[in-house]
Amino acid sequence: MKRNKVAALIGAACVALAIGAVPASASARDDRAEFARILKQQYDAWSEEDGAKFAATFTKDADMVTFNGDHLSTRKGIAEGMQYYFDHYIPASRLKLLDERVRYVDRDLVVIVRTTCIIERPATDCRDGSLSRNTNVLSRRDGRWLQESFQNTRYVPIPPSSGSQEVPES
Repeated sequence: MKRNKVAALIGAACVALAIGAVPASASARDDRAEFARILKQQYDAWSEEDGAKFAATFTKDADMVTFNGDHLSTRKGIAEGMQYYFDHYIPASRLKLLDERVRYVDRDLVVIVRTTCIIERPATDCRDGSLSRNTNVLSRRDGRWLQESFQNTRYVPIPPSSGSQEVPES
């Protein structure tokens, strides 16, 4: 009985330590190249205002939560929703990557958190109020990485406190 408990504890510790571990460097380089390809395809689709091309980076059963909180479901739903936004709400623009953090959950599942902005044409830099953070969950299926889930949030930093402030009592 003790041996089974020790084995279970060791197994749990190994699983816990493996979360966030990066695969072997050659594999990680290949993965990074694939992540960059997916990002480029998505950014090109945005610039071209092509909802289907944008959605092609997702799995067939993917979910996407947009900047304004809309939930688009399935690759088809993402394509249709994004095309509607391109046609009616999103100005001619391109996206710019400002920061990226990659976290492996396991060998075939990764979470990427990115900070981005929108650059409206003909401008050359980020538009005021256009910063956002998005969380991308990608999985490798049949040797190919695709997005399972994408959640985008407007980034509006809260100004730092200017000294101590009293908190009102409830």
